[in-house]
Amino acid sequence: MKAPPRLQTLIDEGLIDRVVRQLMSGKEATVYVVRCGDETRCAKVYKDATERSFRQAVDYTENRRVKNTRQARAMAKGTRFGRQATEAAWQSAEVDALYRLAAAGVRVPRPYNFFDGVLLMELVTDAHGDAAPRLNDVTFTPEDARRHHATLLKEVVRMLCAGVVHGDLSEFNILLATHDGVAGPVIIDLPQAVDAAGNNHAARMLLRDVDNLRSFFGRFAPDLLDTAYGLEIWDLYQRGMLDLDTVLTGHFERKSGPVDVGHVMREIDDARAEDAARRLRLQVAR
Repeated sequence: MKAPPRLQTLIDEGLIDRVVRQLMSGKEATVYVVRCGDETRCAKVYKDATERSFRQAVDYTENRRVKNTRQARAMAKGTRFGRQATEAAWQSAEVDALYRLAAAGVRVPRPYNFFDGVLLMELVTDAHGDAAPRLNDVTFTPEDARRHHATLLKEVVRMLCAGVVHGDLSEFNILLATHDGVAGPVIIDLPQAVDAAGNNHAARMLLRDVDNLRSFFGRFAPDLLDTAYGLEIWDLYQRGMLDLDTVLTGHFERKSGPVDVGHVMREIDDARAEDAARRLRLQVAR
């Protein structure tokens, strides 16, 4: 196919040889299958802010910093230069998180390069070498649902131990890859990732990520619906007792005390917004 202008730049620079096809178009980027020498990879082309549809961006960008003080002032004032700097920081957030998590051993696509708003990375494939399906497009047996759920909980813990919360984890941004005949989940789409220690919304996002996994896999293994892994994981993390070898039980005893009504109402509003976003994604997927 004819290369889009943003990818033509990478061809001119010798980073890719040709564009094979468009793989998908999402809320923050369009992904293409490309050839780089003898390898097939994918190129994620980020959309401009005016074209991007992402909910509650302020929650995700809280405490993100830039080293250049001029950029920081411009970003705070919302000037044209500041908006450009904000866009660059938003795009680089996924790149930074991807390299950080790959180094920590998290199951994410291998990043290769980031150039002019395009992220070049590994193409996650199925047993036939085709692009791997999203979890939302796969039906599981109860046994497979429990197995993949357990694997993803370990990945959530591994991410948290690396100081990262995905922030938008669901069946729509997890791929089911096949390597050496064994199927396993790979986590994608990380521009929403937040610093676990530096973002005031990190706990809520972690709980929502884990709840999304529970709700999805609970369709196939209903016993998972009675678990409370998110609360357990965050409690262990806060107390400095979470590591890669921690054995999770799925049980958590809540402490009694006064109810924060404002917090409860925010959670309800957030759940409504998440449900609306999920319904929209389902309509698009169909």
